[in-house]
Amino acid sequence: MSAESVLEGLDPEQRAVAEAVKGPVCVLAGAGTGKTRAITHRIAYATLTGVVTPQRVLAVTFTTRAAGELRSRLRQLGAPGVQARTFHAAALRQLHYFWPRVVGGEPPKIVDSKIGLVADAARACRLSLGRTELRDVASEIEWAKVTQNRPEDYPAAVVKASRRPPAEIVDVARVYAMYEQLRRERNLLDFEGMLELTAAVITEHREVANQVREQYRYFVVDEFQDVNPLQKMLLDAWLGDRDDLCVVGDPNQTIYSFTGASPSHLLDFTREHPDAKVVRLVRDYRSTPQVVRLANGVIGQARGARYRLELVAQRENGPEPVFNEYDDEVAEADDAARRARKLIEEGVPAREIAILYRINAQSETYESALAAVGVPYVLRGAERFFERPEVREAVVRLRGAARAGADAETDGMGLIQTVRHVLSGAGFSDRPPEGAGAARARWESLAALAQLAEDMAADDPRAGLPEFVAELEERAAAQHAPPLEGVTLASLHAAKGLEWDAVFLVGLAEGTLPIVYAKTPEQIEEERRLLYVGVTRARVHLNLSWALARSPGGTQARRPSRFLDGLTGKTTTHTPARVDRSKRRPAKGPQPCRVCGRPLTAAVERKLGRCEDCPSELNEEILLALREWRAGVSVEQKVPAYVVFTDATLQAIAEHAPESMEELARIPGVGRVKLDRYGDAVLGLCGH
Repeated sequence: MSAESVLEGLDPEQRAVAEAVKGPVCVLAGAGTGKTRAITHRIAYATLTGVVTPQRVLAVTFTTRAAGELRSRLRQLGAPGVQARTFHAAALRQLHYFWPRVVGGEPPKIVDSKIGLVADAARACRLSLGRTELRDVASEIEWAKVTQNRPEDYPAAVVKASRRPPAEIVDVARVYAMYEQLRRERNLLDFEGMLELTAAVITEHREVANQVREQYRYFVVDEFQDVNPLQKMLLDAWLGDRDDLCVVGDPNQTIYSFTGASPSHLLDFTREHPDAKVVRLVRDYRSTPQVVRLANGVIGQARGARYRLELVAQRENGPEPVFNEYDDEVAEADDAARRARKLIEEGVPAREIAILYRINAQSETYESALAAVGVPYVLRGAERFFERPEVREAVVRLRGAARAGADAETDGMGLIQTVRHVLSGAGFSDRPPEGAGAARARWESLAALAQLAEDMAADDPRAGLPEFVAELEERAAAQHAPPLEGVTLASLHAAKGLEWDAVFLVGLAEGTLPIVYAKTPEQIEEERRLLYVGVTRARVHLNLSWALARSPGGTQARRPSRFLDGLTGKTTTHTPARVDRSKRRPAKGPQPCRVCGRPLTAAVERKLGRCEDCPSELNEEILLALREWRAGVSVEQKVPAYVVFTDATLQAIAEHAPESMEELARIPGVGRVKLDRYGDAVLGLCGH
């Protein structure tokens, strides 16, 4: 590929970035404006014009997936030798290389998760912390470390930053101090310590600094608004007194300040580098003009914003964003699920639909609502796909089969059949198991690998098992999981960097967005930016909603988020939606056990109407018949069995043995849609 061909197809601003081959350069890139395209073409153009050799470039980003995407694009552009890594991966590589020379002895073991060590520290401090509290304290220790606050400095730092610690400030400081003591005694190193130690080695050892700076002379840092003080310290150590640095970021998408990230590094870049070239990318290729207009309206009300970017839509017109108000959260979830199903019926793939909320605790209502209308879903932020035991086992089996070559069993089989044959040894079958438990989750993981093989075979009929294994290994390194068919449920934070054809932004009420504990002007503005991130995830369809009460029948005292003030009338004249109370699922508040009278809190117990350990009148014959019927429906409709009815709902039906549609409708998990679709069949199986 020639240097000039790399510039073809870029818009004027993207081309300006690509041609600015010498630093310092600051790229302010709005959502959907093609920032990855701009910076990869800049690197490729610099290498093809001889400004720098690929091996002297270090491109830094925040996720292994983003780093993998950078490497892939650079290979296609003729710059395969560029190093694209996360801060942590680059630091770990350098630390391992220089450790024998500058430190010596056994290198410390890297701690993948702090929770175990935090638990030991808490016990040593005679504190009893639950799993959630341990996770929150671990996050608090991470914040303290990236902001360079030692245990003795932590109390004052918390007050200064207006943070809400997960426990008493003194207790967190004690656990933090003990955590550091245990970490040193056990020769362990966490991710923050890795960055700090790498920066120290470079700073304190001139020969190390010279070697690192000779190796890397050309730096690009993506998502620069999310850099924390510790990462900035390491970047400065890499750079030394040089300024061949290109930073890319969007101040409108600064949503990680609570982790220690600071937009000041991006906003003050021209103060630190007065001669920097600044390029603004504002042409939005992702979203329709209607979505872009709303996004500009949300961020346009921000207070005290610097470098505010106003997006300019490049796509054709689409539908106006829809605003809906509901009596309660149950009605809000039910309608979102129905609208999602309607989009699927109109041809929008389920994987191109997302429901985004402020906090993870909101997901349960939407999981239930989607299941009630027969729509599969995927929870984002759960265990990483390639770290699942069944996926690791499958990859090992596939790798071994590829090394062995086509044996007697797989010889002559196509890629799809070969992969399915190998996966069968790990428990994969053409027919999914019943239920929604561990067996089902394992099957779905293996099914995703089988589907990936089908996709590869469709793209390249000549592809064989070695190529498929290479694809899996590259995806695993980049944490690029294969797409799972289902509506995505995710928090707004987890959605950053992603996009869908249709997005539902739910729970947009005061106290939820902005969250109730956002008090300071800076915290409020970060909540506004969180909504902006949510809006800009949508390509075409955008629904925004809020509920006036939490539960059906509750006091309707909530009001829409202040961030929507003045915006709803501009984009739609939609009448606030109300859902007929007779069509709602029962409220999820406490209900008494029908056997002992104890309030029921677990979802399974609420479905059964009793405590799990209370005696039941289960009709085993009905339950067996229901399970066999559900398995057949699952295969016929090509949906997971739990989408038809969950195990708990089937058990509740078998216990109640309903005699009419009205009795069946009263069982939690049997919504109006399922009643219409399956009611007659279920009553027939119950003997009516």
